[in-house]
Amino acid sequence: MLQYFDKYIFFNNMLSWFKEKGTKQGIFYAILIYLTGALNDVAARYLGERLHFVEVAFFRFSISTVLVFFPMLIFGKKFFKTNMHKQHLGRGVIGSIALALCCLSVGIMPLAENTTILFCEAFFMLPLAAICLKEKISKRSIIATIFGFIGLVIMFKPNASNININAVVPAIAAMLFAISNIIIKRMVDKKENTLTMLFYFGLYSSLVMLVFLPFVWKAPNVKEMFFIFMLGLGANLIQLFIFLAYRATTASNINPIRYTELPFAMIFGYSFFGQIPELITLLGSTFIIIGTLITIKSDKQNEK
Repeated sequence: MLQYFDKYIFFNNMLSWFKEKGTKQGIFYAILIYLTGALNDVAARYLGERLHFVEVAFFRFSISTVLVFFPMLIFGKKFFKTNMHKQHLGRGVIGSIALALCCLSVGIMPLAENTTILFCEAFFMLPLAAICLKEKISKRSIIATIFGFIGLVIMFKPNASNININAVVPAIAAMLFAISNIIIKRMVDKKENTLTMLFYFGLYSSLVMLVFLPFVWKAPNVKEMFFIFMLGLGANLIQLFIFLAYRATTASNINPIRYTELPFAMIFGYSFFGQIPELITLLGSTFIIIGTLITIKSDKQNEK
């Protein structure tokens, strides 16, 4: 009996980080964010083999909205009230286009390349934050941006006989995500509720995609419906893990974990689609990762 009790104490101590807020718990949820994101890319690529990327994006938004709708009913109808419909609509239009481009890009280029180029969102944020939020840009941030855009240029393969035009798609998506984040920042500053933001983002994004849906519609089969549900569920799980991660620890502890998404993308790209990253992709990834790490360090200094 004492032996079992000792084992219980051992495992209880070993998993104590899971019960209490802190860096370890935050990192755990951060890893789940990027694991779920990589799995969502796999689902989107599979669906994109037969369904149009607009249809895939529509299902992602609509399923996500329905899954958020019921918790809002449970927690109270007050979450449906908002005085920021213009901001929600603007974010819905910009975010829906960005995510639709992501659904397109995972179908036309390797998952690892797509993931790496999306890291450039941090570099687009710098000038936008300076212009829209009147934030000061440090020399360190400027150096980080230069590194990031060198990496992005490498990913475009400018000296190759065939320039990687497909890389434009996730690059535009990254820029649009940065604009969306500026809108989110302003809404958060005005104390808009998280559930409200999730619901209206999904609702308005679904409506934007619905406009184009009749022109590209194909009835999904049973297997595709499973992936569609997983895509919508994954979208909400990502948001949930983000909230849990930021409750557990600081942003500066979580941000570097973002790069776990790249090995996940490489593993899943190879396992499911036989994709092997090229040397030039790895070189461009290195520059982008260095640039983003410098950006994170700069943000950390500003926080101090």
